[in-house]
Amino acid sequence: MNARTPRPRAAATGGRSGDPWRIANVRGVLESPWLRVELADVTKPSGAVEEHYLVRLPEAVMVVVLDGPGEHVLLAWRHRCVPDLWSYEIPGGLVEAGETPEDAARREVAEETGCAVRELQHLVTFEPAVGSVASRHDVYLARGVDRVGDPTERDEGIFGWVPLARVRRLIAEGKVGSSGALIGLLHVLARRAA
Repeated sequence: MNARTPRPRAAATGGRSGDPWRIANVRGVLESPWLRVELADVTKPSGAVEEHYLVRLPEAVMVVVLDGPGEHVLLAWRHRCVPDLWSYEIPGGLVEAGETPEDAARREVAEETGCAVRELQHLVTFEPAVGSVASRHDVYLARGVDRVGDPTERDEGIFGWVPLARVRRLIAEGKVGSSGALIGLLHVLARRAA
């Protein structure tokens, strides 16, 4: 919040609800290429102090790929083992060291689909589990692709062009389970409706 942003009213517990949570005494618990877990002492706006786990995941990108006319979206039907979920997803992955999110978005589309993006536009940035996990996700819109070869990532599901008009129904039927895919697809549908 800056000086011009009004603060919410204070919580009934006596703390100022607009005050930030303060983190101190951070100590590592687990570190891998996929995640970092830390334990910290957290002071809440009410003044209460508790130990809190901090989970940090690498930065990721996701791309809604539309065909030239914008009538079809490129989706993969795939299985995710951790939630044991079959669903439609958009291309995406982790931002590599020294890479910009835009470069990562172009690379991920090429690796997963064998296509080069013609036009790329940033749509939105979000945190997928804001209360528990820090993991910036950037969602992009790609308009038009050119086939440049075969996919180099072979375990990303089966990609195909799906009519954009069908996406609302897929979402309503629970067939889009990834938060990034949902956010990207809903964003594109909302823009089309406007």
